[in-house]
Amino acid sequence: MFAVMKTGGKQYKVQSGDTLRVEKLAADAGETVQFNEILMLGGDSTVVGAPLVDGAAVQAEVLDQIKGEKVINFVKRRRKHSSKRTKGHRQQLTLVRVTDILSSGADKSGVKAAQGAGILPRGLGEDRYTANRTEQSEMKARVAGNAAKAKPAAKAGVAPGAKDDLKKLSGVGPALEKKLNDAGITSFAQIAAWTEADIEEFGEKLSFKGRIEREGWIEQAKDLASK
Repeated sequence: MFAVMKTGGKQYKVQSGDTLRVEKLAADAGETVQFNEILMLGGDSTVVGAPLVDGAAVQAEVLDQIKGEKVINFVKRRRKHSSKRTKGHRQQLTLVRVTDILSSGADKSGVKAAQGAGILPRGLGEDRYTANRTEQSEMKARVAGNAAKAKPAAKAGVAPGAKDDLKKLSGVGPALEKKLNDAGITSFAQIAAWTEADIEEFGEKLSFKGRIEREGWIEQAKDLASK
């Protein structure tokens, strides 16, 4: 069985036992993470997502935090006052080994979702992972605060605390719905009331930056909340 998964803006075709390098993840060596953006499953039968396969996931063990090969960027300007500049860059990567491919039940696996790590200032040394986790904790607290202030569902006949079926939104499956619920988002009315700041904050927190605008969640939520 193989899967085509997406992480860090790239797509990977993987099988159990494969070792690959992905964009840096917020995880230490030895931890197990779960990639929930699965575009296709293959094997005895093929399942293609629309755009994701509901309930599917790829689990992997983090082997190490590494850097890619150095890339040199040289710029020379031929003018009266000519100038030239050379810069080197090594991309931060995470080395993982695929341990399991789930065709269903990803939201009940109990394995933490793979999340990209932000760019950290140089010179943090061994504390770089701790600093990154602190930043993520602060982000989680801000999201929780915004969710607590969010207005209750405005639909007629909906009791306080009732949940809407967020899977009606384009691209939302069971795993993504669970992420939203865990962040305090349970109704279309809450999503319809999001500001630009909320969109940016939730995009960062839930690791799908730009997807909210691309899928048109706000417009869909307004329409669904009015029904």
